[in-house]
Amino acid sequence: MPKTSLKTIISDREFQVDVSNTAIHINQTLVQWDKITISPTAYHVLHNGISHTIHVVEINKIVLLKINGKPCSVALQDAADLLLNQMGFVNSGKKKINNLKAPMPGLVVDICVEEGQTIAAGEVLLKLEAMKMENNIKALAACTIKKIQVDKGQSVDKNQVLITFQ
Repeated sequence: MPKTSLKTIISDREFQVDVSNTAIHINQTLVQWDKITISPTAYHVLHNGISHTIHVVEINKIVLLKINGKPCSVALQDAADLLLNQMGFVNSGKKKINNLKAPMPGLVVDICVEEGQTIAAGEVLLKLEAMKMENNIKALAACTIKKIQVDKGQSVDKNQVLITFQ
């Protein structure tokens, strides 16, 4: 397994977690632990001489666990999430986004919405081809399409406004 780096948030505290097939480092400190798999979703972990039973309830961008019977949620941000944050696609529920900008240069292959249309969060707005890959660009929040700034088949530059929202 190659090295995986994640920004992890537990109870509003941030940790840098680096995982390889030989070690786990949290904030650059090697973690000493032993793990026994009980089932595909349950583990017994011995960490610093303390025994923990961990049940994985759900895995997504937020991992829901039960540690010794107590619920715990762990938010995970991988390199792609961190890049989206740097591009300004963070806290979409907390601030209004007026424009959708191209995350990369590419070709508009399809426009899946119309002006005046109200859409839900997660709905595909348009398809952008970049580096021979088709990317579905989705709405981060529910909104209404004010103006579509590009046409199907048009080449776009990074940060070019594609759609304006009301």
